[in-house]
Amino acid sequence: MVYQPAAGARDLLPLDVEKKRWIEDRLQQVFHRWGYHRIITSTLERMDTLMAGEAIQRQMVIQLLQNGEDDELGLRPELTASIARTVVTRMANATYPQRLYYNANVFRRTWESRHNRQQEFYQAGVELLGAGGLLANAEVLLLVADCLAALGLREWHLILGEAGITRSLLSAFPANLQNKVRSAIAHLDRITIDTLPLSDKLRDRARTMLDLRGLSADVLQKVSSLDLDEEQREAVNNLKSLVELLESEKKFPLILDLSLIQTIDYYTGIVFEVVNDTESQARVLGRGGRYDQLLGLYHPQGENIPGIGFGLNIEDLYQELLYTQQLPQVTPASDWLVVAETASANAAAFTYAQKLRDSTDLVRVEIDLGGRDADAIRQYASDRSIAQIAWIKADGSPKIEPLR
Repeated sequence: MVYQPAAGARDLLPLDVEKKRWIEDRLQQVFHRWGYHRIITSTLERMDTLMAGEAIQRQMVIQLLQNGEDDELGLRPELTASIARTVVTRMANATYPQRLYYNANVFRRTWESRHNRQQEFYQAGVELLGAGGLLANAEVLLLVADCLAALGLREWHLILGEAGITRSLLSAFPANLQNKVRSAIAHLDRITIDTLPLSDKLRDRARTMLDLRGLSADVLQKVSSLDLDEEQREAVNNLKSLVELLESEKKFPLILDLSLIQTIDYYTGIVFEVVNDTESQARVLGRGGRYDQLLGLYHPQGENIPGIGFGLNIEDLYQELLYTQQLPQVTPASDWLVVAETASANAAAFTYAQKLRDSTDLVRVEIDLGGRDADAIRQYASDRSIAQIAWIKADGSPKIEPLR
């Protein structure tokens, strides 16, 4: 019998891990420079936490079988809900804003993950909690740009939407048709829009919503031409201010898309996708948005605390970086191989190896484990690109043999 990973899971070999860490280390440096602190939450959560008030579909969550337990448990399909739960229950006396980042695996079922396709993914991202408005929105989007710059990725653009505006525009449709219109807009499905039982006015409104994508000035003009109430106009003006600020920074190309609807439905303000420009088929490198009512679901007094964040997909970043030749091509070689020349030198060899490891800089030191002659030891060191061998005598004195 050949043993394989569980369906939808996979193993990472040492070189895979080295490449993954290369990406994560650079992202972490950016998060630190922006004043964010790492948070680690439980991989396992109660289903009512994971579903975030039905904002996350049950079928997306990988549930666990239990014996004699009342609580339904599942594996986190994303991090935001878990972090929201942690902050309001474990950080009650925290001052705001809180700047948190994560680097973790998530588990989810998607349409693409059926038939044993991948169900475990790696993400790195941030949550900015306790701050709303223009500057918080701009901080998170400019932080995305810094992350991709740190990875050396230049060919990408940001698709920016506004969930609050889109949701309010959908409120004009009959309640029994809103989900169908929402789904058709999310999938740019004009055929469904044309066949739904809508009045001519509402059908035109749905078609206009489908076309609210493109250059920011054009989209803002189109949405402003709709019959908007005072609250909707304020949201449009806020979006315009954000667009103007981002375009003045000239960090990335921006596409405004008010038809952008995320699968996860807890977003209340801006939503966005980070998309590559290097392939004929677009690859989404990350997603995010504003969720000003999510923390209230977990708060003991139901207090809403504003939040905004994003998650970057490590696997998709990895695929993009393969073209740049930046990722490590080999695992790091050891600096030293320490060899006891005789059995009586074993203790001295361990002592010498530890002395090397105690350097203030990272020094990789291997101990020869015996059973090979000198030529075989040299061949092993050469094959592994080890820099030098320290031959240790019984009295503890070393003989250094450089290999490169």
